[in-house]
Amino acid sequence: MEKNSLKYWREEEKPREKLIKYGEHNLTDTELLAILLRSGTKGQTAIDLARKIIDRFGSFRNMSHTSLNNFKEIKGLGIAKICQIKAAIEIGRRMAEKELIEKGKSLTSPEQVVKYIMPRMRDLKKEVFKVIHLDSKNRPIEIREIEEGTVNQANPIIREIFYKAIENFIPSIICVHNHPSGDPNPSKEDIEFTEKLKQAGEILGINILDHIIIGDNIFYSFASGKIIQIK
Repeated sequence: MEKNSLKYWREEEKPREKLIKYGEHNLTDTELLAILLRSGTKGQTAIDLARKIIDRFGSFRNMSHTSLNNFKEIKGLGIAKICQIKAAIEIGRRMAEKELIEKGKSLTSPEQVVKYIMPRMRDLKKEVFKVIHLDSKNRPIEIREIEEGTVNQANPIIREIFYKAIENFIPSIICVHNHPSGDPNPSKEDIEFTEKLKQAGEILGINILDHIIIGDNIFYSFASGKIIQIK
């Protein structure tokens, strides 16, 4: 057994034991990642491997939008461990969206929405469109991802948006989509789409509270008519 194996570490230095004794909030990124990896490879512990990954990518956020091929370049990191990392990061991002629903509070500003939506949408490499369904008190009921069409193909996506809302007797919605470029400035297509969305909502009796465009830690709200930086 290699002397740098976790077996030979003092109990207080082992990541799992530290988590049990002090709580997960007291562990470093490297220690958390080492627990996720579970084991290292010949000549390096899980901590060594985790430190190598952190040094390479800098943060969990950077890992979230890094391709599998970039991970594979790290010696000792096989596909199983890469999948564990990717899955754990995605779970964390989905939890933020779930929290928006679970809190059950009325939404009164775009910042409230973006706080929970931004972590998952800012790093996406393709455009994704989401619709937040609200009750009569503007409390979020669910978040739906539109599967057909994009802002550049307005009619299919508008049909799907309102079909789901009507089907579930939804009085109000908030639409959100991302710009993979990171720049949330609305395009001509975004503006035209939003106008059509409002017109359709008026005809169908569904209130469009906002259309938010997600960038890189910055967003544009059609309701407020401005770009807002997230700090």
